[in-house]
Amino acid sequence: MGKLTFRGGIHPYEGKELSKDHPIEKYLPKGDLVYPLSQHIGASSVPCVKKGDTVLAGQKIADAGGFVSVPLHASVSGTVKGIEKRLNATGSMVDCIVIENDQQYQETEFQEARLEDLTKEEILNRIKEGGVVGMGGAGFPTHVKLAPKDPSKIEYILVNGAECEPYITSDYRRMIEEPEKVVKGLQVILTLFDSAKGYICIEDNKPDCIAKMKELVKDIDRIEVKEMMTKYPQGGERTLIYAATGREINSSMLPADVGCVVDNVETVISVYKAVILGRPVNSRVVTVTGDGIKEPKNLLVLAGTDMSELVDAAGGLKGKIAKAISGGPMMGFALYDLHVPCTKTTSAFLFLEHDAVSEAQEIQTACINCGRCVSVCPGHVLPARLAKLAERGDMAGFEALDGMECCECGCCSYICPAKRPLTQSIKSMRKMVLASRRKK
Repeated sequence: MGKLTFRGGIHPYEGKELSKDHPIEKYLPKGDLVYPLSQHIGASSVPCVKKGDTVLAGQKIADAGGFVSVPLHASVSGTVKGIEKRLNATGSMVDCIVIENDQQYQETEFQEARLEDLTKEEILNRIKEGGVVGMGGAGFPTHVKLAPKDPSKIEYILVNGAECEPYITSDYRRMIEEPEKVVKGLQVILTLFDSAKGYICIEDNKPDCIAKMKELVKDIDRIEVKEMMTKYPQGGERTLIYAATGREINSSMLPADVGCVVDNVETVISVYKAVILGRPVNSRVVTVTGDGIKEPKNLLVLAGTDMSELVDAAGGLKGKIAKAISGGPMMGFALYDLHVPCTKTTSAFLFLEHDAVSEAQEIQTACINCGRCVSVCPGHVLPARLAKLAERGDMAGFEALDGMECCECGCCSYICPAKRPLTQSIKSMRKMVLASRRKK
């Protein structure tokens, strides 16, 4: 049987060799901690502390602002300096709680529990109160994802261990160093769905992970390891579901509509910590890497840590860099200021000596109608035509050609010999369409 995969996709330079063999190191912050109130999809968290309050690590500092929302927790002990606007990784000024670190790291008490003693409602509540969200980048509140209208129709829980984005190795290190936490987290989730089977999906460029996970689950009936072909964007929600189950979803559907739930490795570990250990999300593994950093590393970083501190932790920059990115090179955010906080969805901090996007703009030509963008598109759309419609502002034509089915993975821009910024044009138009729908 061949490796599981999907139609389309690309094989960019992986860059994982820079950091994959570096074990996770714990990093303790030196400066103030900054906690954006919106680190997830949905309503922002609502502060439950005020300036001058003393807090402990693990203490709740903001409540959920609605059903699609989660609480926020301190990652250090110290004093609340204030609630003010600060810059985040996407370049926006957002409301944040700022805590002065007392360097004592005193923790609040955590209430452990046994899985067999908890009801399904109690499990979901512990996930919510733990502030667990999708930590692969989207940030969707996990307790909402794990509470579909009809749980009996969920057949597959997919643990996304593909980590197909170039350079990032944080999930890889988690699976190598703490595989039992991944399995325990998946078992917690399976408790919520009586008819579901768990698939741990890993790309075949991680044979050691695959072997380790297979050994761990060999005697667990409801869990299986799925070996995926190494290809970007194998870890995308739509592509992973198709590769693992053969089922397809579109932009108007949720994974639950085809009987699936997808969570990435860091999220599943956080579920285990929240439900069994009673520990909220206030840290995560961040890969600090790229050809512009001296000592690429995987760091266990406390939430709220200033990203600029991680540069020194990784030996500093080699010299002048062309681009700094929060996340991976395909779907991450380019940074113009390194003084931004690490959040629940910060998977990597990437430094590159060359800016491929700027260099491509210098040799950009008109579309040559080669069709390569169509051949690699996992969304099965016509990127070049959609980009033209977007550039003209033709919203009706864009929707008629299924422009909303674009998954914004960047494959078309990567493969385009004319160096056209196809993904960016399509992404901008998708935002306009969504804004127009909201007004209606």
